[in-house]
Amino acid sequence: VQLQASGGGSVQTGDSLRLSCAASGRTLSDWHVGWFRQAPGKEREFVSAINRNGGMTYYGDSVKGRFTISRDNAKNTAYLQMNSLQPEDTAVYYCAAAGRRLTDWVKGYDFWGQGTQVTVSS
Repeated sequence: VQLQASGGGSVQTGDSLRLSCAASGRTLSDWHVGWFRQAPGKEREFVSAINRNGGMTYYGDSVKGRFTISRDNAKNTAYLQMNSLQPEDTAVYYCAAAGRRLTDWVKGYDFWGQGTQVTVSS
């Protein structure tokens, strides 16, 4: 499966963005989907994940209550709604697909999109 992340941009503290992850090549419903982010000089960090049918989600501690993951399998797309953005949310955001199990482990994902930049200024 090929993944294309989009929707990033430059915003102010407190603003919102919605990222999209469009799949092609195979149906997205075959995969669990995760979002990760990586800031300069830091390791890739788990943000959120959603299971194949959207019935199970979970979040990294730093985004709980602010970010919401969802998916529309009919559109072969997953989303990450980001509210109350803070400067520490600045990073390149990646979506990824896992074939085996829902996980927050980077190496548990089989395919990755190219990333979309999110910059939050104060």
